[in-house]
Amino acid sequence: MDSNQGLTLEKNEALLAHSASLLSNSRYAIAFTGAGISTPSGIPDFRSPQSGLWNTSDPHKVASIWGFKNNPKDFFDWIRPLAINSESAKPNSAHLALAQLENLGLIKSVITQNIDGLHHKAGSQRVLELHGTAQTATCPSCGKKHDRRYFHQKITSGDDFPKCVICGKIIKPDVVLFGEELPKDIWNDAYKECLRADLILVAGSSLEVSPANSLPETALMNGALLIINNLGHTFLDDKARVLLRMDVEQGVGKLVDFFA
Repeated sequence: MDSNQGLTLEKNEALLAHSASLLSNSRYAIAFTGAGISTPSGIPDFRSPQSGLWNTSDPHKVASIWGFKNNPKDFFDWIRPLAINSESAKPNSAHLALAQLENLGLIKSVITQNIDGLHHKAGSQRVLELHGTAQTATCPSCGKKHDRRYFHQKITSGDDFPKCVICGKIIKPDVVLFGEELPKDIWNDAYKECLRADLILVAGSSLEVSPANSLPETALMNGALLIINNLGHTFLDDKARVLLRMDVEQGVGKLVDFFA
């Protein structure tokens, strides 16, 4: 190990120790996660230059409520690999660490922009999914909700479109599409969590997606301390008490070790 690498590791360890200290002294800490927490699990994000899902699809055409209604074939060609990938993906150490921190009483809730369900798989109990989930689906016609097993079976069966078991209409994955509002109950709960928090840990989010990106800022403006663990820059970097410019598995994934 060269001296520069050693200094970097020592600095990162000090930053993690500082983050752990802030967590242990917090009264009500919450987490806010984005695509970057799931990329180590093999879930591609939407915006990265090399692997972003928007590089091959126009989101306003395929990932919109209009796309679902007017061109369901292209919509399901887009959502099918994402739903299949989400079903088979496993939580990584960052997901597991947040679940453990919640179990220890250090994290009260996880607010996520992700639709992959990995926080639930990791064991987190209070998860607020701002953009819904790709694990289940609902019939827009009769309102019948279809569980994870049925939806996964149908979306992998080779049929063009999964159909409702009640009325036979095409069912819609429970994700928030362009042209749809965020679920009000989830948003209100997330907003209240941000008002209550005295610390917010942002993990794997570039904070570019509105209105979700306003939530960490709300917590910050209400007096919460801010820890950011993200490889890229965010608009709140200069407001962070601790900035962990590292992979989430090396950041959040290691935080729980300080409480072992």
